[in-house]
Amino acid sequence: MADGKPEKSAAGPQKKKSVKQLGDFELKKKLGKGGMGEVFLARQVSLDRIVALKTLNKELARKEDFVARFLREARSMARLDHPNIVKVYAVDSFKGIHFVAIEYVDGKSVQDWLNKEKMFSIGDAVHIAMVCAEGMKQAHELNMVHRDIKPDNILLTSKGIVKVADFGLAKLIDEDVSMTQSGTGLGTPLYMAPEQARSAKTVDQRSDIYALGATLYHMLTGALPHKGSSALELILAKETGKYEPARKLRPEIPEKLDLIIDKMMAKEPKHRYSNCEEVVTALSALGIHSPALTFISGAQPTGIGRSTAPTMAGMGNSMGRTMAIPSGDLNSKRDAQSRERKLASRTWFVQFDDPGGNKVVEKLSTGRILKMISAGAITAKARAKASADGSYVALAQFPEFTEAIETQLSRTTAKMKNEDMKSLYKQVEKEEKSRNFWRGLKNKGRGVVGMLSLLAWLIIVAGLLAVLFKYGGEVVAYFGEYVKQMMGGEESE
Repeated sequence: MADGKPEKSAAGPQKKKSVKQLGDFELKKKLGKGGMGEVFLARQVSLDRIVALKTLNKELARKEDFVARFLREARSMARLDHPNIVKVYAVDSFKGIHFVAIEYVDGKSVQDWLNKEKMFSIGDAVHIAMVCAEGMKQAHELNMVHRDIKPDNILLTSKGIVKVADFGLAKLIDEDVSMTQSGTGLGTPLYMAPEQARSAKTVDQRSDIYALGATLYHMLTGALPHKGSSALELILAKETGKYEPARKLRPEIPEKLDLIIDKMMAKEPKHRYSNCEEVVTALSALGIHSPALTFISGAQPTGIGRSTAPTMAGMGNSMGRTMAIPSGDLNSKRDAQSRERKLASRTWFVQFDDPGGNKVVEKLSTGRILKMISAGAITAKARAKASADGSYVALAQFPEFTEAIETQLSRTTAKMKNEDMKSLYKQVEKEEKSRNFWRGLKNKGRGVVGMLSLLAWLIIVAGLLAVLFKYGGEVVAYFGEYVKQMMGGEESE
């Protein structure tokens, strides 16, 4: 210290060290900031995979009830396993920092693409809406409502795969009182259903259908159905239930598609489609969706709604007009078959033991792996990965093979039990044979002893007879003489 002033450190003021790792997750870089907190690109060390890590900000982390709901909702989200919903891998805390690890999507949001394209082709817009509805259907079946469907929460991978993001997390923010009061957590008023503005706690899957309809309207027209200079004006505009028809802004939009949007965005929930299955069926019946997104280079086609309703011409129609057969069930069945064929053709890198006990690695399709599991050529010890640069994990951890592996293990267990019973029966049979052998030997021994005893007695008798035969006369004479002497002695007396 000089002149009464504290000396400055030679190294200068110390900077606060930034966190580089949260538990099993190594932070790579910051991707952005949302309503909950910050988002990072991270690597899950144990499984060597890239994830997006969402952390809770300090304000929310201090609320115990919110943290409890955060953990509960994240675990509930982990139950969702659909190719068009962003997956949740883990939820945890590290040194007071609460986070959730989700699937990292290499691509952009629909909002990002709308900023660039202004609007999408009719086929592309319907494609995105159909795929979103297909993914939302599974979540709704598990009683999960998104509450914030909007272009920002619909992600498109670099291959053009549609993925709905933030299921459950949107609900959490929506339910947080302080967030709601500040206006940052009340869903997104631009796409939100009117009843959600009144009470976020009473919404159901039809509220998500409304928001998806508003999103479809935006993708088709490049404009929002309702406008307002403030959230209040926007909500009041929605309460009227009136907006410019999409077809008025873009005349090439088919009238039936315009009617579908109107039904999705009906003011009263009871007038909307009751579930996402109905939405998919209605959009699919139009037969106008693109098989793959045209604005993304190299986009992969999807099997959803690939088969449109067949037609009947001239059946009971004197005018010979073509009549479309409503066949949502047929479409669903064909979609399922298409998805099954696609899944069966997916390739994997599989590490397993060959018949000689040597470890081998082969690139196999899903269908081939399932056949090898059934034949016993691949067992539960096998490991696999979906890409060459991934990490091997147990084959049973992939949903495609879980059931087959469990069936194989059950069959193996039953076989082992059967073999154990056979072994037990053989052991009992062996012991029974041993007992019978010794019992027979004992019986034979008894027979031999009996025979020897009889023989001994016979020998004794024979010996006695031989003695009598040889010396019998002398003995008799001697005995007679003895008797006489005894008799004579008695007389002389």
